[in-house]
Amino acid sequence: MAVFAKVVEAASFAAAARHFDMSPAMVSKHIQTLEARLGARLLNRTTRRVSPTEVGQDYYERCLRILADLERAELAAGDLQSAPRGLLRVTAPVSFGAHVLAPLIADYLKIYPEVSIDLSLDDPYVDLIEKRFDLAIRIGTLADSSLIARKLGALGMVACASPAYLQSKGTPQTPHDLIEHNCLVYNFASAHSTWHFFDGDGKEDVIRVSGRFMASSPDALRTLALKDVGIVLAPDRLVENDLAAGRLVHLLPEYQTQETAVQAVYPHSQCLSAKTRTFIDFLTTHFTTAPRKHNGVDGSMRLQPVSTLRAVSDAA
Repeated sequence: MAVFAKVVEAASFAAAARHFDMSPAMVSKHIQTLEARLGARLLNRTTRRVSPTEVGQDYYERCLRILADLERAELAAGDLQSAPRGLLRVTAPVSFGAHVLAPLIADYLKIYPEVSIDLSLDDPYVDLIEKRFDLAIRIGTLADSSLIARKLGALGMVACASPAYLQSKGTPQTPHDLIEHNCLVYNFASAHSTWHFFDGDGKEDVIRVSGRFMASSPDALRTLALKDVGIVLAPDRLVENDLAAGRLVHLLPEYQTQETAVQAVYPHSQCLSAKTRTFIDFLTTHFTTAPRKHNGVDGSMRLQPVSTLRAVSDAA
């Protein structure tokens, strides 16, 4: 279509050939193929001149509009790749999305006013391609697949309980003391009843805990801990205000707990849009620089930077 339009514009096969850097014979073949497809003669050819037929003139004018639309579409697509704008659809776990991600999105939107974000909060994994999400935020270990993940950092985990619970049941002094306590268990994790602790020498204690309440929501576990029901191993960001206010007490502070990876997952590594790329970079910068605090004291559970990309799963 572009070759035909150039032939009409220049009234010359040779000029069109020079424009597209092809032979006059190839230009002629393009026109013949187009005429055969349409079942109509588009050009009148003489030894001195090339001019459109009546059908060809009408087709030429329509071609110009189509080619102009195509050029605008290509420019718009390129612009979206270079400048952050448009709707970014993100899915994330409920508690993390509400307590951690939503405040960060507010800051991101202030920096990039031409981007809009549709945030869907759901703990079960969704199919990114089927549901047309640009990006997923995933917590924990992911299995191999064709999807791409970038590790943003890691959430520190804190064992804690209310003062009233500890007054009634006693305060655990070692990780093994947790076996005798009512532990509130997050049942969405694969190893939900196994808690990991590391002493100052890096020695690991793997504790098999149990209790009378399990839930797939960290918010629900926090609520029961605040109601003096038991001990919870919760993301530090979920309970940091409770710890600072004294509503919950940080247990076994001399031990480190196993951190949980936070990862951005997306379908393709190539041609990543500017809105997706800048959002991932924004989250990475935050997670690798934000200090963690417990009871107002800087803690050691800083989120670690990871820049490599790797394939991971996002199974439905």
